[in-house]
Amino acid sequence: MNNGFAKTAILGGIIGGVVIFIGTILLGEISSYEAKVLIEKSISGLNTLCNTVVLASATILALMLTLLGVGLRSNLKFNKIYYEHILQVAKLDTIVIISGLVFFLIFNLPVAESENLPENWHKILYYTAIALSGILSGTFIVVVIMLYNTIKNIILIEGIGVQDHPLLAKEREDEKKKDEEG
Repeated sequence: MNNGFAKTAILGGIIGGVVIFIGTILLGEISSYEAKVLIEKSISGLNTLCNTVVLASATILALMLTLLGVGLRSNLKFNKIYYEHILQVAKLDTIVIISGLVFFLIFNLPVAESENLPENWHKILYYTAIALSGILSGTFIVVVIMLYNTIKNIILIEGIGVQDHPLLAKEREDEKKKDEEG
């Protein structure tokens, strides 16, 4: 990943994960029975989280085609980095979709109803569910911030007309120098 492009996005994802981690710490140590009760109560929320993230990510992936079209139809020539940014967002977004579907399947296993599990398993499942939802949320935050950065750059170049943007191809700069000389 391009350092400057991804740094803010990754920081946002880490902050999201830390907030979830702090919330877990504030709950304190829970017993296996409490974990079982909390799993039962939080399953619908976890399912909603997974469904929302998958739906939003699939929509983002479809709209990424529009971003690609902007670069291809524009009178301006974008450099390789622009297309690498779009590819990075698309790759991470695809990972979020697949992860959201897998987590949804995991969260729908009828583990909370099982009476045959060892006593400690409910605690492990509870903390695993929190970790998975934190990872999914944090990664989705990264995708959204990366998408925002890409859109911001397009607005700066196409809408505002920034001429010396790092995502513009060098040919444009060479044409500008020829116009100034000629």
